[in-house]
Amino acid sequence: MSTPDAPARTVAYRDATGADVPAVVSLVDAAYRGEASRAGWTTEADLLDGQRTDTEAVAEILADPGSRLLLAIGTDGVIVCCCHVRRTDATTAYLGSFAVRPGLQGAGTGGALMREAERRAVAEWRSAQMEMTVIAQRPELIGWYERRGYVRTGETRPFPYGDERFGRPRRDDLVFVVLRKDLATAR
Repeated sequence: MSTPDAPARTVAYRDATGADVPAVVSLVDAAYRGEASRAGWTTEADLLDGQRTDTEAVAEILADPGSRLLLAIGTDGVIVCCCHVRRTDATTAYLGSFAVRPGLQGAGTGGALMREAERRAVAEWRSAQMEMTVIAQRPELIGWYERRGYVRTGETRPFPYGDERFGRPRRDDLVFVVLRKDLATAR
């Protein structure tokens, strides 16, 4: 039995390349949207329809010199999880596009990739804190991040209604909560 933060399978970490874009889009959409996402616990299928990301958005991440798209690759060569880390200012990095293959959620691989993302933000950019946004209507996901040291800041940000690049909302009350983790004390 694996612990919540111990990877259940051996993985290697690397930055994504242009060749990974289709697989990343597929992974992110599978983790959050449609019937396939219901195999895991991170599904947003009851909140949003449509895509979670697209090839243009992932290509933009790769083209941004202040960003990294980190991948965890299983021993079989398949991408098992990913996350986008972006330097937002001199002390803060942003974590987004965090996705774990639905059938592997809960095995610890996601927590391990998150720690790798935090480690890289400190090592590469000397970030003192990591920030993220999560849809407020996802209390179980917010709780997962809180158990890993992220705290609610009290700040909210609007959901981008009308921009189908982020999906088609099934309700009119979606909003993002901002979570932050102090990376200096997390070591």
